[in-house]
Amino acid sequence: MSAVLNPQSAATGITIKPLHPLFVAEVTGVDLTVPVTRADFRAIWEAFNQYEVLVVRDQNFEDDTQIAFSRNFGPLETMEAHPANNFKPGHIAVMTNLDGQGNLLPLDDPGMQHRLRNEHWHTDSSFKPVAALCSMLSGRIVPPVGGNTDFASGRAAYAAFPDARKPALEDLIAVHRVAKPEDEDDPAYNEEQKKRLTVTHPLIRINPVNGRRNFYAGAHAQAINGMPHEAARTLIAEITEFCTQPRFVYSHPWRLHDLVIWDNRSVLHRATTFDKTQYRRKMHRTTVAGAAQDSFFANLPQPHAA
Repeated sequence: MSAVLNPQSAATGITIKPLHPLFVAEVTGVDLTVPVTRADFRAIWEAFNQYEVLVVRDQNFEDDTQIAFSRNFGPLETMEAHPANNFKPGHIAVMTNLDGQGNLLPLDDPGMQHRLRNEHWHTDSSFKPVAALCSMLSGRIVPPVGGNTDFASGRAAYAAFPDARKPALEDLIAVHRVAKPEDEDDPAYNEEQKKRLTVTHPLIRINPVNGRRNFYAGAHAQAINGMPHEAARTLIAEITEFCTQPRFVYSHPWRLHDLVIWDNRSVLHRATTFDKTQYRRKMHRTTVAGAAQDSFFANLPQPHAA
């Protein structure tokens, strides 16, 4: 699948402003709703690898323009079928408390119940054999109070973790599942999905662009190969809690038409709650499959390590 790039690249007018001492930056000087130049995308790609989370304001996307920009990063995932998409998945995942007519959904609606999973620290699609490269969330309707999205840097956490303990973690392989084994009666996923979406990934991942190491944990990581169950769950919980300390967390207060891009290889995230019985919220997410980086970015200049 070809990327949406304008080969007639001009000098980029992009500026990058850090929003947190350890990660996260705001990108200005570019309209992502139209085809971007190669120079602009190079600047975005380098900032993405350096800062892990990018905030771009005033991007008034429609679904087709969001999909088009997202494909610059590589092939898009098709979401899994589940109650929150009425078992009709596509390239756009809609995070909302509204029905098709724009009315507030009751809190016991199956889609609303399924979306509560997003309020746990996780990384998108870690339960897939090819885990996601990045996700992009577009704020279409935002509540006036609450509804932030929190991000935690597994890279900053790994750098701060005691060096003496790192060698023992280096070769550990975690088991990631779309659903917990104890949730066998959960109707959100069928048995085929539960079997297919049980995969393994290293507990410590390496960004192939800049060589930076990071923890890769979160709610979908539920076991470690060769380790007793309780010891594995305790270690995963410890790593997740270490990553999500306030010093490693950025909480994004949404504005209308914000686009936030984050690196699923190294960043945990979670939705935070708001008054779902009073305020309306609608966010559209695209997710890029992780394999794209190996081929598409081979001819882009390598960014400098942070």
